[in-house]
Amino acid sequence: MTAPFSTHVPASAVVPRVRRPYAAAFRALIALAAVTGIVIDLVLGSPGRVLSYFTIQSNLLLAAVLALSAHRAWSARPPLPPRVTAGALLLISITGLVYHLILADDTAAFSMTGASAGPHEVANQLLHTVTPLATLLDWLLLTRPGGLRLRDAALWLLYPLAYLLFALARGALLSPGTPARYPYPFLDVPTHGYAGVLKDALVLGLLFYALALALVGLDRIRPHLRGRENRISSPGAGGLK
Repeated sequence: MTAPFSTHVPASAVVPRVRRPYAAAFRALIALAAVTGIVIDLVLGSPGRVLSYFTIQSNLLLAAVLALSAHRAWSARPPLPPRVTAGALLLISITGLVYHLILADDTAAFSMTGASAGPHEVANQLLHTVTPLATLLDWLLLTRPGGLRLRDAALWLLYPLAYLLFALARGALLSPGTPARYPYPFLDVPTHGYAGVLKDALVLGLLFYALALALVGLDRIRPHLRGRENRISSPGAGGLK
């Protein structure tokens, strides 16, 4: 005899999905910080030049990912895939680390320090300091661990590789003397030659890959600080969540 009712009941019909308003608000604020910094730079500079920087592109991607993630947290929808959120974290971490350790260091060979005040300095801090640190906090404190694989580390590096090809192609097409023909000093082909640029890119790429592997490793050992949610059975009954 068949049962009169189906036994396959969606989990959401047993326990409603949980809204996460604090996570949603925090992610929306990070996205707003990224958009604010980008808008300031666009107002102060040439849009074509501004949009050519990895800083701007990584913050644009971050703003899109976190805005969508905030909407999902607010509306109790499933979160974005871990490789997407961790990938955005890696790219914005690269932005922050390269800026503070290389470009903003007066003693570094590729320093880009100069007079920076007012709105430009606000944009600098929003895009290179606020968004990387806030995104790291969101990932550590408000994002459930698990789901990352070693292959994700290599997948995330496709974007920096694509950016390298874009920057070199753009520089080759622009006429000599064009401001910011090559967005960053370590990409300046007339100064270092293609061999020097590719050597520096390889070193940075290996460091980025090490950072990506560190994120995957950290994801496997970090605790889930918010505890277990949406359990549809008693704590001792099993592992359904």
